[in-house]
Amino acid sequence: MSPTRRDVLKTAGLAAGAAATTGAVTGCSKPEEVKTGPASIKAADVPVGGAAIIEESNFVVAQPKAGEYKAYTRLCPHAGCKVSKVEKAEIVCTCHNSRFSAADGARLSGPATAGLGPATAKLDGDTVNVSA
Repeated sequence: MSPTRRDVLKTAGLAAGAAATTGAVTGCSKPEEVKTGPASIKAADVPVGGAAIIEESNFVVAQPKAGEYKAYTRLCPHAGCKVSKVEKAEIVCTCHNSRFSAADGARLSGPATAGLGPATAKLDGDTVNVSA
């Protein structure tokens, strides 16, 4: 089931709200900019069982099983930082070390209390196109 536009905007709003209210407390310099425009990545650049961050965008793409692509927003729901690292099957926000599952975006550990927001991933030939 694909996320609705409302789900994506709600997640982005929650992340922005969290960043605005916790930035001063956690010492974050500023919340990350929310870019909901489309992005793409070569399917071969997304490892099976792992994920890849699409630089210059607010998206991360995972391939839980061969040929199955899922996308999430890069905004950590804890303080609005962008997740910036992938370690095997975990997506990591290095601001405060929250960790998320590449398989479904769920929170695994850290100060984040929710998972990564859903995005839409569609395979077109050898490219995965992602949108909010």
